[in-house]
Amino acid sequence: MAIAHLFEYYKPKNLDELVELLFRYKSKARILSGGTDLIVRIKDGFEFPEVVIDIKGIKELSELKFDGKNLFIGATVTFNEIIENDIVKEKYPLLWESAKSVASMGIRNRATLAGNICSAVPSLDSGPSLLIYEAEVILRSKEGERKVNMNEFFLGPRKTVLKEDEFVYGVNVPLPNKKNGSSYVKLGRYNGEDLAQVGLGILVLEGNEYRIAHCAVGPVAARARKIEKLLNGKPLSDSLIEDAKKLIEEEISPITDVRATKEYRIHMAKVMLERGLKAAVDRMNGKGTPYGEKLI
Repeated sequence: MAIAHLFEYYKPKNLDELVELLFRYKSKARILSGGTDLIVRIKDGFEFPEVVIDIKGIKELSELKFDGKNLFIGATVTFNEIIENDIVKEKYPLLWESAKSVASMGIRNRATLAGNICSAVPSLDSGPSLLIYEAEVILRSKEGERKVNMNEFFLGPRKTVLKEDEFVYGVNVPLPNKKNGSSYVKLGRYNGEDLAQVGLGILVLEGNEYRIAHCAVGPVAARARKIEKLLNGKPLSDSLIEDAKKLIEEEISPITDVRATKEYRIHMAKVMLERGLKAAVDRMNGKGTPYGEKLI
């Protein structure tokens, strides 16, 4: 179906032009990068922007670089660029593994990580890994730059802290300072392109430190703080896992929809927590299921 809605189209050549356009049009404008979300929403009648600002021509936004302590992911970096980056695969395997689970090859060639978090859908696959790595979202506007911790970025379904004249310049992901292992466990209805019924990210650091985050089982992707508190400082054991599974229903608030019932999501979240924890610990110790192989 063709796009019937008319809008003005701009393609700024640099950041200054982008800042000026957003300052001028504010809530009337929408940013276009990969377009895998915006174009569909315009076609389906959910978005009616007066202005579309295409940012793909701004060089600074395409940077994907590592300085030894932090990974910077520019706003136009696609999921396949993340997957194909050897540093991401080696240093940030949780981000790499979750990126591989996003949609299909065709979508990943265009979809960007920045666009994924700006969509703020409850099932976004990039959410758990960025929450766990305690990433920082870099926002810019005519007023300057501000940085927001990923754990404070989401306000609700399709709602973020972004102001109407701001844009995401990039995401800064700090490198964990300890030996670690991780896992991203995604439950879908079938192999191939599908939204998560449950998504669970886990990072285990040397010294029995645990970070856990989920998506698709609440209004926003979020950390599982109660489970983390229970686990932290303790070596993983079957009895500890069972205690952690009992807290699942206090951490998540899934709904019943066309993809799964609330009860099924809760049950599978418990199964996924056990498998994900064991896989993360095994991977930290150099054994177990290789990164990228499905655990569910």
